[in-house]
Amino acid sequence: MLISNRNIPRLEAHVTYAKSTPVPFLIATKSYIADSIFFEWRFDELATTCTELRKRRDISNMKSVQEFTPFAILRNKHLMTIAANFWPRRFSRLGSSTPRLFETEPGTRVRGECHWQENPPEHPTLVLLHGLEGSCDSGYMLGTAERAWTAGFNVVRLNQRNCGGTEQLTPTLYHSGLSGDIRAVIMELIERDGLREIFAAGYSMGGNLVLKMAGELGSDAPPELCAVAAVAPAFDLKACADALSRRENIIYQRHFVRGLKRRMRYKASLFPERYPIDRMRGIRSVRDFDGQITARFCGFRDADDYYAQSSAGRVLAQIGIPALIVTAQDDPFVPFVSFAHTAMRENSNITLVATQNGGHCAFISRASGVARFWAEARVVEFCRAKSGLLT
Repeated sequence: MLISNRNIPRLEAHVTYAKSTPVPFLIATKSYIADSIFFEWRFDELATTCTELRKRRDISNMKSVQEFTPFAILRNKHLMTIAANFWPRRFSRLGSSTPRLFETEPGTRVRGECHWQENPPEHPTLVLLHGLEGSCDSGYMLGTAERAWTAGFNVVRLNQRNCGGTEQLTPTLYHSGLSGDIRAVIMELIERDGLREIFAAGYSMGGNLVLKMAGELGSDAPPELCAVAAVAPAFDLKACADALSRRENIIYQRHFVRGLKRRMRYKASLFPERYPIDRMRGIRSVRDFDGQITARFCGFRDADDYYAQSSAGRVLAQIGIPALIVTAQDDPFVPFVSFAHTAMRENSNITLVATQNGGHCAFISRASGVARFWAEARVVEFCRAKSGLLT
C-alpha cells in the first residue's frame, strides 16, 4: 500500500496530486495501482477492499510512484528481509571513492567514502547513512550510491561512529540520537567544499538520524540542504525494540545482540578504563543492551529515556524541507502503526510511501538489473527531482 500526505512532491513526473481535494491518499496494491482514495487518517480505514479501490481509478491528474511488485518467492516478510542481506550484487558502475575523515565534535571523527564527480560543486551531493550494525559498505549503501553516481550525484557513504572498522576514531559509542554527526558532515561539505546542493538519505537507524536532523534544524536548515529521504526509519525506537522482542523476530534480535556485544568488547579493549563491561553477560535483547550499555555510557537514565530522547518522531512536525519516507507495511520490526503519527498528515513537507510488501530495507522487486532494488531507486528519483543542478 502506498500512502502520501497532502502535497505530494513530483518524482520525475511519477507523482502529482489532486488539487481539488484537501487530503489525498495514493493506494498501491501488489498487483495494480489505484490512483486515489480519500478518507480521514484512521488506519482501520486502510483495510478498504481491492474491489473498492479499483472503482476509484479515474482521476485524470493523479499519477503514482512506480509500483513495487515483490520478487515472486519473497512475498514473505522474513524471506524478503533475509534475502536482501545475501543477494549477490556487483557495483561495477560506481566510481572509485576517496576516504575522508570528518570531525563531528572534538575528539570524534567519522569516516566517509567519497565519490566525486568532475567539478563537484556543479553536481548535487547525496550523503548516505546506514542502519544498526551496518557500515558504508552495506549492500543498500553501495546500491544507492551506484544509482546516484550514475544519475550525476557526488556521493558520500558515511560510517556512523565506530562502524566500518572505525572504533579507534572516537572514545565514544554510537547510538540513535547522534543526529549532530550527520549535521556536522553536511555543514563541512557546505562550508569547506562549497557544495551547492546536498541531500541526505538513511536506512533504518540511519533514517531516524536523518529525519531527526531535519526536524531539529526546522526552518533553520541551510539552503544547500535540499531534501532528505528515509527508508524504513526507526523513528519510534521503543516500538522497534518491542517488535524485536516478539518471538517471530528472534533471528534479528540475536543477530543485532551478537554484533553489538562483539563491537562493545572490542571497544572496551581499546578503552578499558572507560568501558567496564561487567554487565554484558546478561544481555539478551536490544532493549537490554540499550539499558545496560547505551544508557549507562551515553548519558541516558535508562532505555526508555534513551528511546524518548533519540526518536525522530518527536520532531517530525518541525521538518521544514522535503522529506521522503519509504516503508513496508510488513516490516518485521519497524511497526507500520508508527506511521499513524500526526505529522505524517499535517506536515506537508513529508511524503510517505508505504508498500504492502518489502520487509525491512529490502524491497527486492521482480524487475531485473538495476531496477531490482526498488527503494534505492525511489530515493535517488526523489532527490533528482528536487535538484536544480540536474535539470
